[in-house]
Amino acid sequence: MTEFNDNYLRATRGEKTDHVPVWYMRQAGRSQPEYRKIKEKYSLEEITHQPELSAYVTKLPVDQYNVDAAILYKDIVTPLPALGVDVEIKNGIGPVIDNPIRTMADIERLGEINPEKDVDYVLETIRILTQEQLNVPLIGFAGAPFTLASYMIEGGPSKSYNKTKAMMVSQPEMWFKLMDKLADTTILYITAQVKAGAKAVQIFDSWVGALNVEDYRIFIKPVMTRIFTELRELGVPLTIFGVGASHLVKEWHDLPVDVVGLDWRLPIAEARGMGLTKSLQGNFDPSYLLADWPIIEARAKAILDMGMEQEGYIFNLGHGVFPDVQPDTLKRLTAFVHEYSAAHKNK
Repeated sequence: MTEFNDNYLRATRGEKTDHVPVWYMRQAGRSQPEYRKIKEKYSLEEITHQPELSAYVTKLPVDQYNVDAAILYKDIVTPLPALGVDVEIKNGIGPVIDNPIRTMADIERLGEINPEKDVDYVLETIRILTQEQLNVPLIGFAGAPFTLASYMIEGGPSKSYNKTKAMMVSQPEMWFKLMDKLADTTILYITAQVKAGAKAVQIFDSWVGALNVEDYRIFIKPVMTRIFTELRELGVPLTIFGVGASHLVKEWHDLPVDVVGLDWRLPIAEARGMGLTKSLQGNFDPSYLLADWPIIEARAKAILDMGMEQEGYIFNLGHGVFPDVQPDTLKRLTAFVHEYSAAHKNK
């Protein structure tokens, strides 16, 4: 195995790096032809339940794009069946749940995850990757309680989260009981991933941007503080990320995290101007990946110039890779980020 590349880990700690590290959310799968061939035969769930195959899909972008970190190939709803949630990932829709949460009894019926038993295939995938294959850090991840709850209450993806927000404000006792249950699940699940070999953690609160700041402080921030406080004891870097949540980044910065992930709506320089001193990750608009190369390069350069104003910056997208993106574009973008930032650092 080649020498271990720890640039990503150094950047999470705000330390000097050889170049700006880069990885892409949803880099595993989606647009890769090798992955599409596998998907002709297996569903996402079937792939993740086969550790050797899941490890192959996870490692593919590291080999093809030369990114500085791998992220485990799985879905954020992976731990929910262990709680007794009947979830199915449907093509073109996303997670669909046949038994949505409606009452306190529904919440009280939820079980507890035993990672070694319930998601042993995930842990085995991590062990394969970290013991035998990767020369970059593996990022483990989980969905945050609000985002998981939104699926569990709405019954699937939503644009408005009306039922979720209504339960939150009108039935706070139920809400906090559900948050505590999902916090316990997240802590157990992430702890098992780190013990299996994950070198860093990202918590996706993908849909929490639907809330205003006041509601976030009351109904979400306490549970996120508890999660990250407990996960700190694992000694690995912690990142939080969500979409359309620029109005919440100062609240995130207050949490015991190492890295705040930004989507494309908030420029890095503006985030720094708001007082964010922790490491930042982001925030190239994934839509631009369909543009001509000169535009991609110019946009990436502008983001890098802002990010490199201080140490502690990780280049990423403002959301995930989507299927129309050409793998060669990601490979070329990674090379550009590495070369441009290395030249800047060596001035």
